[in-house]
Amino acid sequence: MRDERSASQILFGFLPEQTADLKGRIWKVRDWRNPVLRQIDDATLRRELVRAAMPWKMTGLDASYVDHLLQRRDLAVYAVDRDHGINVEEFPLVWICRSGACNRVYSNKRPPKCGCGSDAFGQLPFVGYHSCGELRQPWVPTCNQHRAVAIRLPGTASAAEIVFYCPVCRQELRRGWGFTPCVCGRGTGGDQNIRFNVHRASPVYAPQTFVLVNAPSAERTRQLNEAGGPLRALGWAVRGFDKSRPEESGWTTEALIRDLVGKGFSEAVARGMAQHAAEGGQLIGKDEFGSIDDEARDRAAAEAVTVALAMDQSRINVSELIQRAGDVGGTRATVYRRDYCVALERAGLDAVELVEKFPVMTGAFGFTRTSSTPGQSQLRPFKRDKRYVVYADISETEALFFRLRPTWVLEWLRGLGYALPSADDERAARLAILAAGRIPERGDEPSTRHPGVDVLTLVHSFAHRVMRRLAVFAGIDRNALSELVVSHHLGFFVYAAARGDFVLGGLQAVFEGELHHALHDVVGGDTRCPLDPGCGRAAGACMACLHVGEPSCRYYNRFLSRSVLFGANGYVSASATRKPSL
Repeated sequence: MRDERSASQILFGFLPEQTADLKGRIWKVRDWRNPVLRQIDDATLRRELVRAAMPWKMTGLDASYVDHLLQRRDLAVYAVDRDHGINVEEFPLVWICRSGACNRVYSNKRPPKCGCGSDAFGQLPFVGYHSCGELRQPWVPTCNQHRAVAIRLPGTASAAEIVFYCPVCRQELRRGWGFTPCVCGRGTGGDQNIRFNVHRASPVYAPQTFVLVNAPSAERTRQLNEAGGPLRALGWAVRGFDKSRPEESGWTTEALIRDLVGKGFSEAVARGMAQHAAEGGQLIGKDEFGSIDDEARDRAAAEAVTVALAMDQSRINVSELIQRAGDVGGTRATVYRRDYCVALERAGLDAVELVEKFPVMTGAFGFTRTSSTPGQSQLRPFKRDKRYVVYADISETEALFFRLRPTWVLEWLRGLGYALPSADDERAARLAILAAGRIPERGDEPSTRHPGVDVLTLVHSFAHRVMRRLAVFAGIDRNALSELVVSHHLGFFVYAAARGDFVLGGLQAVFEGELHHALHDVVGGDTRCPLDPGCGRAAGACMACLHVGEPSCRYYNRFLSRSVLFGANGYVSASATRKPSL
């Protein structure tokens, strides 16, 4: 059997142990046939996987995955081989007669003909599953006398109303699916029984994914590490991404020593010069980041590396648009210089930049059943040939990088009642926000509200608002846009998910011609929800106003609220009332 799907569809819909509809039948994916091994920086990959799997580690449901990653167990990244595809097998092997009202059911082996004489069969689309990862086909009772069974499906979604009966004597054999303990003998929340549902229902299989900005080459990763690595990237971010690359924005001690030795100085002389520069406050060191604790500094530095790799091959800002348009004259330069800048300021944005070559990898490292929420059911990491596997879709697409203005974010936090220091410049504001509180990871469940929670909610809500409004201007289906949030730096990438070999150009078109209109729509467009007042009384975010498709959101549509944007103390509300400075 042969069927065609895009790489992204395979990644989310055809992973090992997942069921799928193909050619009018139901199949279970066994594995990817001859997948292509891809080279990804191992240290970066393991770091991101540990972060992604940590919620399961904290609840003891990661199957020792995090420990094995830290122990450097074998790990591989595979992409689908388009020429060989995937291996599937029919599942479940439970057949139902489709002739009229017969509905006889047969298990395991499909007969040539039904007892009614028909040869029209379909598969019963229900499966049994458990939080441990177990998947099985339903057990169907048969009449002891006639060795036959038929099913009566209700007109409702209640499985308890499904009736199995004998088609000969009409005796009722069972109502519902019954109670079958899982062979694992355990269950989360005390639930040891197998659950039953339609095979494509979301609780049956939830892929656990992550997004990684992929370095264009191993050589580039080496260069970044030799130039000072994460600490220098963080210094670059704290300075507002002022230079094209981290290497151009300040020095760390070790990077300066390495550079001086490479230019012919002895190591002793190089260390002396570096010490003198450090004493003069000219080097990036831990002291530069003030009262930021080690954990927050390391996480912010990792995000800074992500930004550096994302914008390594291309980066275009509004200033460059103004310069280009100024060379040819006309009204376009005026639009960029006046309208774009006004729109950015009214939206409370420090910058919007175009990344024409955004190297992104979306990877699936395992799956869960019964719950997609991290840490609430057993994680089943993917394995192949006795090593851990990440199934990935690696592409180079386009993206827009949005950054909120740090001084305005700090002022917004102070307006919420947090006792934070004021700041006279953007760098000081960035440091004050980084030191204010721990920003939650995906899967975290903060018990109290604090500045870190509000910062993530603000940045994440802004990202969803932009995605939902930007899709219209870009002429892109909303589900074809995805986010990558770098909340420690008050920013987020919105990128176009590749479909096959085709990369959309809608984001570039918006950036070069419609950005001011798109931002005015983000700020001044309708902020109501069709489900108000219910939505507003609850979380203030739902599928009708801020939610996006699960593959597009790294936080499972959590940490969202319209009120942080448009409420009485909303960030966008306050930004829109400011008088623009031309």
